[in-house]
Amino acid sequence: MLIDLSQNDQNYIEDCEICCNPIQLSIAINDQEINSFEAKSIEQ
Repeated sequence: MLIDLSQNDQNYIEDCEICCNPIQLSIAINDQEINSFEAKSIEQ
């Protein structure tokens, strides 16, 4: 997974590369460094 460090806060949904289920990703970036990263399954 590639993360664009030029954007401060990012929230998006991406399919898992292994099981293809959707995952919600939340990433907080400050000064081009990742401060926090969270991945939650949103499988129904």
